Amino acid sequence: MSISCPVREGSPHRILLSTLNAKFPHSAFGLRYLLANLGELQPLAALREFDINQRSLDIAEEILARRPTILGLGVYIWNVRPTTELISVLRRLDPNLIIVLGGPEVSHETDQQEITALAHHVITGEADLAFADLCRQLVAGQKPPHTIHAPIPDPAQLQLPYALYDERDCAHRVIYVEASRGCPFTCEFCLSSLDIPVRQFPLDRFLDAMQSLLDRGVRQFKFVDRTFNLHPIVSRRILQFFLERWTEGLFVHFEMVPDRLPEPLRELIAQFPPGALQFEVGIQSLNPDVEKLISRRQDHGRMEDNLRWLRSSSGVHVHADLIAGLPGEDLNSFGQGFDRLLALGPQEIQVGILKRLRGTPIIRHDAEWAMVYNPAPPYEVLRTRLMDFADLARVRRFAAFWDIFGNSGNFTSSLPLLWNSAPELPTESPTPSAFRSFLQFSDALHQQGVRTSGIALPRQYELLGQHLLSVRPGDTDAILSALAADYRRPGRRDLPPFLAPRPVPVTAKPQAAPTLVLPPRQARHSRVTPDKTP
Repeated sequence: MSISCPVREGSPHRILLSTLNAKFPHSAFGLRYLLANLGELQPLAALREFDINQRSLDIAEEILARRPTILGLGVYIWNVRPTTELISVLRRLDPNLIIVLGGPEVSHETDQQEITALAHHVITGEADLAFADLCRQLVAGQKPPHTIHAPIPDPAQLQLPYALYDERDCAHRVIYVEASRGCPFTCEFCLSSLDIPVRQFPLDRFLDAMQSLLDRGVRQFKFVDRTFNLHPIVSRRILQFFLERWTEGLFVHFEMVPDRLPEPLRELIAQFPPGALQFEVGIQSLNPDVEKLISRRQDHGRMEDNLRWLRSSSGVHVHADLIAGLPGEDLNSFGQGFDRLLALGPQEIQVGILKRLRGTPIIRHDAEWAMVYNPAPPYEVLRTRLMDFADLARVRRFAAFWDIFGNSGNFTSSLPLLWNSAPELPTESPTPSAFRSFLQFSDALHQQGVRTSGIALPRQYELLGQHLLSVRPGDTDAILSALAADYRRPGRRDLPPFLAPRPVPVTAKPQAAPTLVLPPRQARHSRVTPDKTP
């Protein structure tokens, strides 16, 4: 259904762009592109962001108070459920409000979703220019179709959105940027595999925009390019740009192709100080048979060489990704991949569960590999032919606890004692499995009823220490020493109660004749008092 677009009395803006971000610090990058490319309609438009933790009624109240004529909503896997509820409320309260949807979640299987049936219009694909065209038609009183398939825009024709990050964004939100769109690979689980070919933004104009952000005080940049290092000449110019302007606190995040790191890029990367760069490296699987099934191309030898170089010869923070539940992968195979990746030393390994993203060709394996997915977002796989529901539940807990104990960086000395020997202790196994050892720890925490979030830091040390002492009862001194070193590494001077030294009792010397023995006063002062200084 389409409705003409009259001007509303008392409405400061005809067009309101909005979405529900996953968290407050996130910013709606796509909406800023829509606003930047509205052309002559931009003065009639505004942008207002919410997050999924806010009540739908509160969001509806604020939207309706602005009295927009057109409401554009960005829909993603993380917000489709609360956005559906929001639209249901808005349709009841203001039937004349024209609701336009866009985003990855509604760009595929569009005619099968409740949320798209509630909307007046849906734009599939990259709507940077198509949204402006739709608004022009609505303002002119025309009746466009319900579903509009946006043609792929030429990045050179787009207005860049970076001036639309306001001062609050620059100070408190993640600043997303992109030098390219698309991906050259065809991994069947990923929406980016549908975005072929890779398209570059004009580099000089892009770098001018980055300079403007730097001039406004932005010091953290998150590139959303899927393959930042695909074209080394472009990558070098961008890295050189940030290296020449590096100041204390500058941080730049890139997603990189793991097996493509030529020497000219290495030379530049090595010049950045520690912590200035973060590379998100999508490994996903190290099983060649699985990679072949899902059309993923990856040179393991080059990938391993690149990760070893990054950890040994650069200050880059390496964030690597693995996916559990892929067709053809069982628990043992996944664990072997985890161990192999961990041995390369990334600071973080994010373990994710396979999701059936709308539009991805991963569904072609459903029958052969008995893939069963949750029908509710985020559509995680529940079981496969090789990993049953219990296996995937264990991996899901493993992932959550690994974030706490493995990815936090709080247990660099003590956590490896789960699968390695301390230097002064005999080796228990020539080929210990970190995955199996940590899975055992994760299972034990689950059996104790420990939740996968909200664990206070002292309690974390106690939980790990208790488990280590239970599986290595003869190594008490090494375990407690490693835990104490980890806890104090950031500069803490106190210790959690679990690690605090115990009082040493004082025994009175025997007397020649019976006398009244008072409690030794010295014992009351023998406990080490924790220093409260953080």
